[in-house]
Amino acid sequence: MKMDEVLKAFGLTNAKIEAFGTGLINRTWKVYAPGGNYILQKINDHVFRQPKDIAHNIRSIADHLQKNHPDYFFIAPVVAVDGNDLVFCKKEGWFRLMPFAENSITCDVVQTSAQAYEAAKQFGRFTRLLSDFDAKQLKVTIPQFHDLELRYRQFGDALSNGDMERIREAKEIIVALQEQKKIVDEYKSIIHNFQFKLRVTHHDTKISNVLFDQNNKGLCVIDLDTVMPGYFISDVGDMMRTYLSPVSEEENDFDKILVRSEFYKAIVEGYSDEMKDELTKVEKNYFLFAGKFMIYMQALRFLTDYFNNDVYYGAKYEGHNLVRAKNQATLLQRLVETEVTA
Repeated sequence: MKMDEVLKAFGLTNAKIEAFGTGLINRTWKVYAPGGNYILQKINDHVFRQPKDIAHNIRSIADHLQKNHPDYFFIAPVVAVDGNDLVFCKKEGWFRLMPFAENSITCDVVQTSAQAYEAAKQFGRFTRLLSDFDAKQLKVTIPQFHDLELRYRQFGDALSNGDMERIREAKEIIVALQEQKKIVDEYKSIIHNFQFKLRVTHHDTKISNVLFDQNNKGLCVIDLDTVMPGYFISDVGDMMRTYLSPVSEEENDFDKILVRSEFYKAIVEGYSDEMKDELTKVEKNYFLFAGKFMIYMQALRFLTDYFNNDVYYGAKYEGHNLVRAKNQATLLQRLVETEVTA
């Protein structure tokens, strides 16, 4: 890979690089340069087919925040020598460069409710500060990414056209997910309800997309490739999906899956502390639904991929996506039980 050529295009010479982070989509390196340290990323153009759309979104947001909220800590991309935010290297692809936030830390797994609160607060702040930005100016980087109606339709298509042996062995979870179709119906009513506002939405609110300082206080959100117009249920729901249980979607001992009430409360409080004046009265009643929405959608996506012979997520072992789907279906059931006992 012609890394010297890429770095030179950003005006960097005599720099050293090393692989960095645990991200699965884009390739990432830390750059040690005489003038400072940076993060270099190669955009995965198999997932993000139009890298220039991502650059447009991030630059538009950076300019808006710099003009209207200059005190907000936002990591804006470094402009290349040619004046663009992206560099294209023949046979390699698209690259971007960002300043490295010194003395910042990230975590891959949320450990405490305090971390959950700080993360939710940061995602809420990001959306709040962009409340006066027209979300429709943003490009859609992954079409229909959180369209639950589409995901349920794809699930139905897989039931009709997928691997019949796999479908037969998954009868129990198929029935369980079909019985929760009311979540799809509720989603359809939401997107046609004027009380639900289209906002600048991150769409990937896992804990690793928040920078913390040395005292575990949130600094800002990062990884803005999926920032698009959307609804608050996407960001809140993804936090609930990934923060509530002490085990991840990879866990195959389903007895370990549970909903930690203190984490649920932390997410709601953190997000609400920033967004309480932005959310409508109707939206404020949909925090629990947000969790069900995202967990259900991910269960559908894993099961759909299993029926389609693991063409999207891949599989590290036989039945991997079936395990993932059952994991998420179990988490959904735990959240539904929480609603019943509340």
